[in-house]
Amino acid sequence: MCKNHLSGRRDFILKSLLGTSSALLFPDLLFAAKLSDSKKVKVNGHLWVYASKFPPDWDAYPDLENVFMDMSYAGLDGIELMESILRHEGAVSRLKEYTKRYNIPVSGTSYGVGFTMCDSSQFQKIADDLAIVVPKLAEVGGKTFGVSVGQVDHLKTEAELDAQAKILKVLIRICADHGIVPNLHNHTYEIENGLHDLKGTLARVPELKLGPDLNWLIRGDVDPVEFITTYGKQIVYLHIRDQYDNGEWTEYVGQGDTDFTRIATALKEQGFDGQAAIELAFPNNFTPTNSLKDDWKLSRKFVRKTFGW
Repeated sequence: MCKNHLSGRRDFILKSLLGTSSALLFPDLLFAAKLSDSKKVKVNGHLWVYASKFPPDWDAYPDLENVFMDMSYAGLDGIELMESILRHEGAVSRLKEYTKRYNIPVSGTSYGVGFTMCDSSQFQKIADDLAIVVPKLAEVGGKTFGVSVGQVDHLKTEAELDAQAKILKVLIRICADHGIVPNLHNHTYEIENGLHDLKGTLARVPELKLGPDLNWLIRGDVDPVEFITTYGKQIVYLHIRDQYDNGEWTEYVGQGDTDFTRIATALKEQGFDGQAAIELAFPNNFTPTNSLKDDWKLSRKFVRKTFGW
């Protein structure tokens, strides 16, 4: 037997033994390696819990550095902004600075605070705003744009849904020009009344991708698994938040009664490979037990364990 063949055989045996030993002695490392090999879904953090401290405009700009520090500490893959951040003069340079300093990118933004897209009189105002916000998001490296269409105190009429679709088509064009993927984010009003608002939008803009908030689905009496099964091929983004059976939000994801295992299975069956954002939201007058950065870290750990991301 030639020397090279013997050497190759010894290397093979040694690697096999090391692999077996590693599996026995360091099972967590082996599991982590498997996750790394299969990981496609980035898990970001949405900054609502910071913005909630700044009513009525919900602008977390004064707390922006803490957002980056906390989410970087927690091991999140990116930060989903709210559009108010991007309207500030100097926001781009500040975001670039924090991205570099804390080694965590801007993943995208949510959008829609203060706008009602079915109101045709707001069309030009929203179009002008999109022309400011979207290029700034692209400049800081954001790739996703979760849009909320706005609520009215009645079922939207056909004319209102037409007006809503008109501005959404403008959004799609602007995002395409800047390499950004828009998605339709939901609260409860889009999916109540038999998904009246959502279905009306998709009938007019069928190419629009979806970014459902799993918790708002539950609060709107829509089964997240049924929604994922129905619309899975259009879903490119997710918001993950937890609650107890009584409807109260938890301090971190994994504390509550949401059946995330069932949801994770449904997403896997649909081949979901988009992005997700953990969104923390505290009840009124709630005093957290942990520091916010640790709530993010506990949430991230739970999502990794449950979804495999």
